[in-house]
Amino acid sequence: MKKLIDYINKKVLVSAVRLHSATVLTKIVAGFLTTKFIAVFIGSEGMALIGNLRSFLSSIQSFANVGIYNGVVKYISQYKNDALKLSKTLSTAYYLGFVATILVCLLCYYNANLINSFLFSEQYNFVYVIKIMALALPFYSLNLFSYSIMNGFGKYTFLMVINIIGQIMGLAVTLLLIWQNNIDGALIAVVVAPSLMFLITLVGILNRRNFIREIKVSNIDLEWLKKFRPFALMAMVSGIAFPFVIIAIRNYIIAEQGLTEAGFWEAMNRISSYYLMFVNSIMALYFLPRFAEIDNKKEFRNEVFDFYKTIIPIFGLGLLAIYLLRPFIVSLFLTDEFVPVQELFGWQLLGDFVKVISIVIAYQFIAKKMFWHFIITEAFLLLMTYFTSVYLIDIYGVKGANMAHFFSYLLYYIIILVIFGSSLFGLIPEDENHSK
Repeated sequence: MKKLIDYINKKVLVSAVRLHSATVLTKIVAGFLTTKFIAVFIGSEGMALIGNLRSFLSSIQSFANVGIYNGVVKYISQYKNDALKLSKTLSTAYYLGFVATILVCLLCYYNANLINSFLFSEQYNFVYVIKIMALALPFYSLNLFSYSIMNGFGKYTFLMVINIIGQIMGLAVTLLLIWQNNIDGALIAVVVAPSLMFLITLVGILNRRNFIREIKVSNIDLEWLKKFRPFALMAMVSGIAFPFVIIAIRNYIIAEQGLTEAGFWEAMNRISSYYLMFVNSIMALYFLPRFAEIDNKKEFRNEVFDFYKTIIPIFGLGLLAIYLLRPFIVSLFLTDEFVPVQELFGWQLLGDFVKVISIVIAYQFIAKKMFWHFIITEAFLLLMTYFTSVYLIDIYGVKGANMAHFFSYLLYYIIILVIFGSSLFGLIPEDENHSK
């Protein structure tokens, strides 16, 4: 336990304060102000429509970059001192992303009517927003590619500044568009704001033009496609499929309970995402690199149980405080129209608690490159989330979706415990005990 606390005090929290906390805080403030403006100027029905567009945009962004940019960061970091391998990484990733992005842009632009019906139903006509999204998507992909290069070369301070400036700029554009154009402005902001970051990232890339010179058609390497494949497969489940499941659940709520209730569910999800940012950032900073270097069951077990003994009680007390303060939180973040959201807190908080205690173990999938375990368990989670949501919504209304969130993660956690049961609860070989 002392090792975990010392690491958090000396490395994780210092790193988070210097490189992440400002960004996370900016995201939370931006999210709070955006949510407040949507609640005041648009209302719960608009919240649901905006939620659908956000989920769809998240999915096609993952598809447009083929989910490989985590791999780009990894291999740039690994090969940054090897000119040929670095060029192969950059060239293969860039042209693969370029082809995928253009394909997605064309599909979205020329199928805007179909997408509009899927996201907003025949009742609304936001086809022009879908077309704007298609035109803005290449700038998002270029930004992500540029961002990945900076990340791979360890330009963390520069990335933090980009994130903060981008969040502030995106917030200003979003609030102005909502204020001026209500729902139309909010939808336009959703599809345009992420692409604005490219204007800032471009400055950093132009100051490092040697990176651009490394991108050559002649250095595209099919072997690198194989290296990127696991990252693409993981993105297909978590980055592409998950947002579509969320859209399907939201559309089911709209069909069975109404647009207003779907807006309540979206508001609860937004609030949940804000407090989870802090926990997720700490886990990603510590456990992913830590699990990658662990080579025995004893250390893995100690790290997980230390987290359960130190961080989880604090997190649990934080969730309890959020539950008790839910009337104040709803009043602060939203408006009186959203008072029914208070009824959704209990199940959502329980689900988030189980989500955190399960994800901390599931990081081992990524750290140890257990890609098929990751894909199968994530697919199970997605299917359970959708089908339990449909079943429970029919019985309990919109609250059923939050109940499904809890039950799905509970089942997911049980599966995670089964997979890692021997590592967490089994006997540790004597040689492992003596080696430490």
